[in-house]
Amino acid sequence: MSTGVLPMGCLGAVRCQTSGAERSAAVPKRRILVMGGTGRVGGSTLRALATVPDLHLIVAGRNREKGEALAAELGGGAEFSQFDIDNAAALRAALNGVDLVVHAAGPFQRREECSVLEAALDTNTAYIDVCDDKEYSRRAKSFHQKAIMMQVPAITTTGIYPGVSNIMAAELVRLNQKSSDNGTATSSLPKRIRYSYYTAGSGGAGPTILATSFLLLGEEAIVYQDGKEVRLKAYSGRRDVDFGKGIGVKPVYLLNLPEVTSTHEVLGVPSVSARFGTSPHIWNVAMAAVAALAPKGFLEDRSKVETLVRWSDPWVRALDGIAGERMSMRVDLDCQDGRKAVGIYSHKMLSVCVGVAVAAFARAVLEGSAQPGVWFPEEVGGIAEDARLKLLERASKGTLQFVMNKSPWMVEADPKEVGFGIYLQ
Repeated sequence: MSTGVLPMGCLGAVRCQTSGAERSAAVPKRRILVMGGTGRVGGSTLRALATVPDLHLIVAGRNREKGEALAAELGGGAEFSQFDIDNAAALRAALNGVDLVVHAAGPFQRREECSVLEAALDTNTAYIDVCDDKEYSRRAKSFHQKAIMMQVPAITTTGIYPGVSNIMAAELVRLNQKSSDNGTATSSLPKRIRYSYYTAGSGGAGPTILATSFLLLGEEAIVYQDGKEVRLKAYSGRRDVDFGKGIGVKPVYLLNLPEVTSTHEVLGVPSVSARFGTSPHIWNVAMAAVAALAPKGFLEDRSKVETLVRWSDPWVRALDGIAGERMSMRVDLDCQDGRKAVGIYSHKMLSVCVGVAVAAFARAVLEGSAQPGVWFPEEVGGIAEDARLKLLERASKGTLQFVMNKSPWMVEADPKEVGFGIYLQ
């Protein structure tokens, strides 16, 4: 059975005096199992982790041919483990001896059981997931006390967005403090956080992410306005947002994403919203039409959504070849004293940076940055404040642009931002 997180540093003076080769022989490689490892997000995560020394990687999934091929590509003794996440006994057996499990087997929408998290707690295995669903993340949080009792660190909603975006927001709030006349720090209280996300095409993310998008269109978008929860139609409330160099101005639309509620609750921000947009623009038009015209209940039915995905997937892939897969996210902080600050993260390939981001969270957990319990990324128990900058440094590897805590005019390609439709955030 796994003992959870292994220590990063020397365990005593004797070990510190040993050579690097002796330490390598004495300390076993930490074992990371990636659930959904044959998918786009899981595979990207494994490729990013393969560059980190002293890790033993396990590709977990149902497709043996793909899994064994990826394990061979990764090298370094990587192996494939085949099982179904709905088989509780198989899950627990697979996690025995594993130090960290990365749950990347989405979509998470409409999934009632947190089976991977439960198995992780039963086997004392550290856990992170790439959940992007508000209800699933809430179910995961319900295991918080059990995780504390079992001394297991677990973080839900890691990845690029949500995930890195949450850490960016937390850092913007932390950094925007001012000194009083006597030199003591006083908080410049946050008033509003806007999350804005853009991905060209599907971002090369494949059918699972496509299914996630359709399922989200069946949910009302929750936003917070001056501390009050407001529910709006999915893919409404268009804003044109300037993502800076390499991306430019793109339209984005409201979606129901978990970081909205967690940012409101954890960081104490009265007004929060999250928007997403894609290109070519015809996809935004199509998604808005699906959200507005789909029969009631259609987008809440996973089987019907999977049928829609199979029908649309060839068209999406064809357009992906033209659109590419650039992505960008912008986090805007407005403070109550009038100051504004922005963070922007842009990358030329979503299929690469999502894995780099998840790997950054995995490394932070292995290094002891998370406390026992189930946390959102921005909670201090999830990623400690003194570990956030290291995580952002790792997650921003290969970016087209990564800036933090800048005034909007300093980073925008066009300093004008125009709002359309319902202006709540």
